[in-house]
Amino acid sequence: MPKKKSAEASAADDNNKVEAENKEKITQKEFEKMVLDLAKKELTAEKIGEELRKQKIHPKEHDKKISKILKENNLYISPDLKNIEEKFKKIEKHLEKNKQDKRALNEKSRIFSQIRRIKGYNQIAQ
Repeated sequence: MPKKKSAEASAADDNNKVEAENKEKITQKEFEKMVLDLAKKELTAEKIGEELRKQKIHPKEHDKKISKILKENNLYISPDLKNIEEKFKKIEKHLEKNKQDKRALNEKSRIFSQIRRIKGYNQIAQ
């Protein structure tokens, strides 16, 4: 048997719906400002989108894509490049402690070549 909602619970649901409808859309300039603020925290475009969706702001409702806004302000970081560079730093840190680790040394050179290829693909100066 389905449970019946109490009067208080249904009233609370109605209030939430009304608040969501009354909430005005932010302007394009406010949206861009929020994107740039989040980018200064070194978030990628994907993470910025997730963060905005948590705040109930959907990027599709605005004219420009997040990555385009970041590129115009020279704050865009390729997520692939960022992830591989983080991996490279971890391996370098590991190699400082474990100089005898030949596998890690091989992995370091492999990841460095990946970084070089991605920078070439994205036309980033090395």
